[in-house]
Amino acid sequence: MTNLAEISIDTERFRDDVVSGLSRSQKRIAAKYFYDAEGSRLFDLITELDEYYPTRVELGILASHVDEMAERCGPKCLLIELGAGSLTKVRLLLDRLDRPAGFVPVDVSGEHLESAADQLKAEYPGLAVHPVCADFTAEFALPIRAPRRVVYFPGSTLGNFEPAEADALMRKVAKLVGPGGGFLIGVDLRKDPAVLDAAYNDRLGVTAAFNRNLLVRINRELGADFEPESFKHRAFYNRVRSRIEMHLVSTIDQRVRIGEGQFAFRRGESIHTENSYKYDLGELGSRAAACGLRTEAAWTDPNRYFGMLFLRAES
Repeated sequence: MTNLAEISIDTERFRDDVVSGLSRSQKRIAAKYFYDAEGSRLFDLITELDEYYPTRVELGILASHVDEMAERCGPKCLLIELGAGSLTKVRLLLDRLDRPAGFVPVDVSGEHLESAADQLKAEYPGLAVHPVCADFTAEFALPIRAPRRVVYFPGSTLGNFEPAEADALMRKVAKLVGPGGGFLIGVDLRKDPAVLDAAYNDRLGVTAAFNRNLLVRINRELGADFEPESFKHRAFYNRVRSRIEMHLVSTIDQRVRIGEGQFAFRRGESIHTENSYKYDLGELGSRAAACGLRTEAAWTDPNRYFGMLFLRAES
């Protein structure tokens, strides 16, 4: 059996993506590269912050409606969690599922995933847990098969994708679960921008540390010479595109080396590191339908800060 801690992302792909992104007029690095072991640890801390409502509110929705969600998943389903992280939320669902065929958590951070999966196996000794270290946007093989499959995608991660990419992912999920399979997804909803601003610019600076850790990772894994302290965290709500944007802004004129390449930064120039789109449930349901997924149920909190949908793959 392969030790997930020994599996890393493809370094060449990582380097190519970073070099390509920094060569653009608006420099950018894909948000999926946030999640090395330290990035995963920092994100877990973010989810516990007072200002960061999504995790707390989503857990509340789960606690209130998990029986209905589990019933829609159906008996003997294989549950597949994308971007599984610390496997915190899924426990509420696993406690209610009827004789699940197994659980497949998928995440790019192998060391973090292995640790979380080992703990879950200890807590659920009768459950077949098969962690997969992979980029879920690419093709990956399921280590266990079952006639009934449900993908669980919590945490509003869909919002990190551009609209066309999000639609492509929904089509991929419809194919993965097959006709009659399910897709239980969490999404952050449109709301007062002041609430969003506080969530992404916390007083303790944990989100800023999470953002800058991306540069620390590039230094370590790609041999770059970023000075993370010379970049400041910036997050703001783009009203036109209904999304939070996260950037790392250079505080000085500087040059950064990655291998044989060099990249110039002007003072005030930024690296765009993440988008987090905010959704309208009706609009998302229409897009999902065009991707072969029919909305069966939707749940929100009283403030309508967050939503969860159960989508069924069409035949």
